Amino acid sequence: MKLSSRLQHIADRLPPGCRFADIGSDHALLPVWAVKHGAAVSAVAGEVNDGPLEAARRQVAEAGLSQSVSVRKGDGLEVIAPGEVDAITIAGMGGALISSILEAGVDKLAGVKRLILQPNVGEDFVRRWLLEHDWYVTDETIVAEDGKIYEIITADAVPGAAGLNEELYKQRLLQQGQDESDKSGAVLTKELLLMMGPRLTVQVGDVFLNKWNAEISKLENIQRSVAGSQLPASQKKEQELSLLIKQLKEVLACLPKVKP
Repeated sequence: MKLSSRLQHIADRLPPGCRFADIGSDHALLPVWAVKHGAAVSAVAGEVNDGPLEAARRQVAEAGLSQSVSVRKGDGLEVIAPGEVDAITIAGMGGALISSILEAGVDKLAGVKRLILQPNVGEDFVRRWLLEHDWYVTDETIVAEDGKIYEIITADAVPGAAGLNEELYKQRLLQQGQDESDKSGAVLTKELLLMMGPRLTVQVGDVFLNKWNAEISKLENIQRSVAGSQLPASQKKEQELSLLIKQLKEVLACLPKVKP
C-alpha cells in the first residue's frame, strides 16, 4: 500500500507508537498503513456514512488488522472514549467543520497529546480553535497534489501553551530589503498569521506563494464584483477587501523565501 503525498505527510507526523483515531477515515487507508508500518500500535477509523464505512471494514479485513484497527460508525469524536487514544487525525474537510467536530467532542480530548489536521479550506478556523483551546501549533506544512494545495497543521498539548501561543502569534514587522536603511516593509498581524500560518510564514516556498497569489486573484475578482454597487454594505465590503489585498501583497513581498 502506498499513501498519497498528503496522507504520507499526515502519517509522518504521528507520534511513534501512538494509539490514534482517524475521523472521517473514508477507506481507512491511513490507519491501515500506520499500523502495518509500525507508526501506530492501534487505530480507530471513524466514519459517519455507510458506503465509506463498509469500504473501511473491507480494507481492514483484507489487511488482516481487525484486532488492531477498529472501524466504527459515528459522528466526529463520538466514536472514541476519553483516554482511548493519544493522537487524532482529521483530514479532507473544511476548516469550519473540523473546528465544530473538535468543539462538539472536546470532552473526548482528555489524554490526547497531538492533533494532526488537514483542512481543505478555512485553515484560519482551525488555527483560531486551537489558539482558543490552548493547543500549540508545533508544525505546519503545505503540499501540492493533483492540482490542489493542502495545509497540514500539527498541534500538541504542552505545558504553558497559552504563553507559547502568545509568542507564536505575536505581530511581526517584516523588512522588504536586506539594507537596514530601507524602511519599506509590512506588518504581519495576528489575524494574518491565523490566516496564513505562523510557521508557514517563517520561510516560504513556491507552493505557498502559488496559493496566496491565487487567493489574491480570487479576492480581486470579488472586489471588482462589489465595487460598482452603491449599497453601503457593498461599499464597506469593497473597502475591507481592498485593505486585505494590500496587506497580503505587502506581506508576500517581504516574507523570507526558500533559497533554490
